[in-house]
Amino acid sequence: MFSGAVSVCTELNTPAGPIDNFLVTASGLPVLVECKLWRNPEARREITGQILDYAKELAKWSSADLHREVNRRLKRHDNALLEIVRRVNPAVDEMEFNDALTTNLRRGRFLLLIVGDGIREGVETIAEYLSAHAGLHFSLGLVEMPIFALPDGSRLAAPRVLARTTVITRHVIAAPADHIVVEASEPTERRTPATSTETIAAGEAYVRFWSEFLDGLTLDDPEQQKPKPFKLGYLSFSMPAPAGSSWLNVYRDMRRGVMGVFLASTRNTAGEYASNLIAEEWETVSKELGGSAIVESDDHGRPRIIDYKVFGSLDDAGTRTKAFEWLRERTNTFVNVLRPRVRSAVADYSASGAANVSG
Repeated sequence: MFSGAVSVCTELNTPAGPIDNFLVTASGLPVLVECKLWRNPEARREITGQILDYAKELAKWSSADLHREVNRRLKRHDNALLEIVRRVNPAVDEMEFNDALTTNLRRGRFLLLIVGDGIREGVETIAEYLSAHAGLHFSLGLVEMPIFALPDGSRLAAPRVLARTTVITRHVIAAPADHIVVEASEPTERRTPATSTETIAAGEAYVRFWSEFLDGLTLDDPEQQKPKPFKLGYLSFSMPAPAGSSWLNVYRDMRRGVMGVFLASTRNTAGEYASNLIAEEWETVSKELGGSAIVESDDHGRPRIIDYKVFGSLDDAGTRTKAFEWLRERTNTFVNVLRPRVRSAVADYSASGAANVSG
């Protein structure tokens, strides 16, 4: 079933940490490889938890999430994953591949490979542990890869698949494939009984401003929808949380000459739960966002993840160009880093039946 897997990249980033090696078959079946020195006593205890964490995170992803993270890891902006697969299997159909990949991710249908330099004990214990703790459909492979030093100074790796491999299958209750998270609706404009000429002009100026920003905005995540340009000082990018409870606000403060972006949420919702969880992991998230973003408190004392910069008057074309370049990069990075984390947190929130969040 997993024959012909194609090597995609190393250190594929996930909210649970980087996967040592990531491969995928032409039929859209992911292969996760975790490598350890087996003589390290901690390896036997930690590796099972690590590879399960990776699998559980990937089970919350779609093919779009995987495409985005592969592009980020390889520093590319095209369809890198499909291109790599097509190098080996040119006949792969893009739509069929993505559909199969999304289905396999949602069902947790993976091959988990644990590779060590000398796996001689604990195989059955590992299998029992995984069987007891996994809520996924996956196959487990244990590969021993001893390395021998040859007389000429070179080294020989002799991989050996252990005879007692285990296929672990757990039945799970999953939402139908055509069920999706409801995205936030587009913001509506406030209506006033009377609209002055100045108000109309200001609204039209905002539309021109945000249209210029959006025209040059490229998002790595193919599932992230761009909002329409509004007659307001901000744009809202929906995050994958129910009832539109999480979104990114991209804003302009005309009085201070500031441009910025922050993660927002509705109180006492899955979106707020996601924001709180992301803030708790700030040491890691901050690095992924580039180090310039901060966590501050909003008017309700809740954590707000935000990045902003003072540019001065944005009426100047040169200043506006620099501001747009900065804000486009920040918006794309916030989407890349926070969208999968929001989705993961929402899944945990729903699975735990959480009804209350701190506020």
